[in-house]
Amino acid sequence: MALLQQWNKVAMDENKDQASWNKFWDEYFAIEKNIYAQILKTPDEPVSGTVKELADKFGIDILTMAGFLDGINDSLKEKNPIETMEEDTVVSLDYDTRLLYKNMVAAGADWLYNLEAWNDIFDEETQKALYKEQKSSTTIVKPEKIYPNDPCPCGSGKKYKKCCGRNA
Repeated sequence: MALLQQWNKVAMDENKDQASWNKFWDEYFAIEKNIYAQILKTPDEPVSGTVKELADKFGIDILTMAGFLDGINDSLKEKNPIETMEEDTVVSLDYDTRLLYKNMVAAGADWLYNLEAWNDIFDEETQKALYKEQKSSTTIVKPEKIYPNDPCPCGSGKKYKKCCGRNA
């Protein structure tokens, strides 16, 4: 069974009670935060190796590393084969910094996009712009409704119902 399948089995275990769930995810998020803090220190030096080598490097078990790789995969310049990876699969953590930051914002992971290390990568203005860009990309803006007696948007000066709205 591929590592990602094993990770999903552990991470999505429906037999856990709420306290066990909270403990599991609190521990995972602390590990995740620690790994990101380390890799953000040297954004121009991508980390790579086998899944086992990376797990050893960060001092975590292989399944947790598989979970981390699943989470970062959409932010990588070249995706890893997470669906089929085994412990001897060579993977890379060569991430796109802007995309990684925006994906952290999209996930609502404030413990990650507020890491101190981001201040060495982006100035405060850039961080705010990326945050705003991500948030606005998921905002639905409905066009203003035009009523029959409103002026026609084509600029004719006629009421909408007597102009472009006649055949609507």
